[in-house]
Amino acid sequence: MGIKGLTKLLADNAPKAMKEQKFESYFGRKIAIDASMSIYQFLIVVGRTGMETLTNEAGEVTSHLQGMFNRTIRLLESGIKPVYVFDGQPPELKKQELAKRYSKREDATKDLNTAIETGDTEGIEKYSKRTVKVTRQHNDDCKRLLRLMGVPIIEAPCEAEAQCATLCKSDKVYAVASEDMDSLTFGAPKFLRHLMDPSSKKIPVMEFEVSKVLEELELSMDQFIDLCILSGCDYCDSIKGIGGQTALKLIRQHGCIENILENINKERYQIPEDWPYQEARHLFKEPNVIMDVPELKWTAPDEEGLVNFLVTENGFNNDRVTKALDKIKAAKNKSSQGRLESFFKPVVSASTPPKRKVLEKVAKETSTNKKSKAVGAKKKK
Repeated sequence: MGIKGLTKLLADNAPKAMKEQKFESYFGRKIAIDASMSIYQFLIVVGRTGMETLTNEAGEVTSHLQGMFNRTIRLLESGIKPVYVFDGQPPELKKQELAKRYSKREDATKDLNTAIETGDTEGIEKYSKRTVKVTRQHNDDCKRLLRLMGVPIIEAPCEAEAQCATLCKSDKVYAVASEDMDSLTFGAPKFLRHLMDPSSKKIPVMEFEVSKVLEELELSMDQFIDLCILSGCDYCDSIKGIGGQTALKLIRQHGCIENILENINKERYQIPEDWPYQEARHLFKEPNVIMDVPELKWTAPDEEGLVNFLVTENGFNNDRVTKALDKIKAAKNKSSQGRLESFFKPVVSASTPPKRKVLEKVAKETSTNKKSKAVGAKKKK
């Protein structure tokens, strides 16, 4: 789930913290990617029609491999240097949220069986996607694939988003790519949504800057974390009746959750019993992550290993894999080129300040676009 309604909240209250970017604008950038989120997207989209999906001769699903292989090649061809971060053990507080997800998959399985019995093709399409779960095998398959492709991976001790944010804060990468908005709550300086979307959708990358989020909302990082907890996060229930806008108003008025709890109308807003907001706050502020990450290295692909894994073991087309290998090798040479600005020192000219009207127009258009997209979008966070 991430942070409930955060995209809409920022579109309404901090539009200057969001900007649309072209996929190609990240040439030469190192990007930390939430692997499990990407794998989930591939499983529900790649090669799927109703209950039918891509499999090898043994009947094992290969949609995640197909998606990861093709999408990573697209990143490399664009000069982007991806590093994939995989989830470790979930924190204790998240087990309640995971139990809810399990229950929803159980319900979806029942609905799917009913749809199959009645021949409801739309129901089959809808409910089959809701039964999808990323397994350890899916993760292990993708780790093996990425290593063979010469792309670095990191196995986080706990939450992948937290590890990605740490990489970004320590300047190991330029930005974090995920669909989970809690990457911002973990303090990722730059956060990207839609980077892993298929090019056919033609959806621009949405870039968020946490410093501008705080500036526009007029909150400290601690207050922003409290705002996210109040809005609804994976670690604890929220207070019924309090959504993002109300949470923002209360944080601005009272400063922190403790003060809100002292002044809130208990009859109107029911506070969950034994509400572990302090533990949730601690997980966002001091997550379990690897601080001293070894140097990230992108190496040449293991051609023989890739052919064996994809073609021999998983039934991929040999010619397509061979052509893909050529793309990877060509991309490696391309990504070794630096970004243009790295060859020049920035020049600041006091005589040519930004035109105020132009900036105001851009900000207004950005705000309008974000509002219309946020209201209609059915996103995870």
